[in-house]
Amino acid sequence: MDYSELALKTLNLIFLYSIYTKVCYLRILATSDFHGDAEAFRKTALKAKLHHIDVVVVCGDITHFGSLQQSKELLSPLLTIQCPVLFVPGNCDPPTLTEEKIETIESIHGKCKQVGNVNFLGVGGSSPSPFDTPFELTETEIAHILEQGFNSCQSKRQIVLVSHSPPKNTKVDIAFTGEHAGSISVRKFIEITNPTLVLCGHIHEATGTDKINNSTIVNPGPARHGHYALININAHKKIKLNNL
Repeated sequence: MDYSELALKTLNLIFLYSIYTKVCYLRILATSDFHGDAEAFRKTALKAKLHHIDVVVVCGDITHFGSLQQSKELLSPLLTIQCPVLFVPGNCDPPTLTEEKIETIESIHGKCKQVGNVNFLGVGGSSPSPFDTPFELTETEIAHILEQGFNSCQSKRQIVLVSHSPPKNTKVDIAFTGEHAGSISVRKFIEITNPTLVLCGHIHEATGTDKINNSTIVNPGPARHGHYALININAHKKIKLNNL
């Protein structure tokens, strides 16, 4: 083999590697449960820039029983990030937030959004609670929204589920009472479709990670208390729970 042939093969390998890393590597900053804390949104934008994030995910409770206009104002610092921001509303948010798209900030409730080769699909709100919050859904409604989002995905590989409610009977859905307060429908969806990653929130005291089959579940904890998660998706999943 002469040097020109070796050089050409090396260049081809470098080119293929660059394509592989671009397609298969994604850096996610996951947050949830801001509950109207504007400073937490500003800090999230700064962290996203610092860590060169590819996509920011907000798992709901942007407001604390706030209006659609307040939701937009709170999200606005994230417009300064040079990457997509995907969100679902939480049970404390107005249901009309499900249809919002503000430039690079987009609701994925009942939808699927592709970033690189990763498909993000979302479901907002929560299953019924004793508190009669603004955006609650029956388990049947949650299952229908998940099916709708899944069917709209261009590819059924490399799926990231974004849900305000955590899946039922996991480490990340245990309320302070000791009750498992997650969604049965979210759990069933994970068991059937086996997404690569599940990002959730809702249960503030259940910050952490868990697994259902091969799916990794992450509850980054409430952003209003300074919590977020950094996740690298490549050949493996690397997860780091941090403070803003």
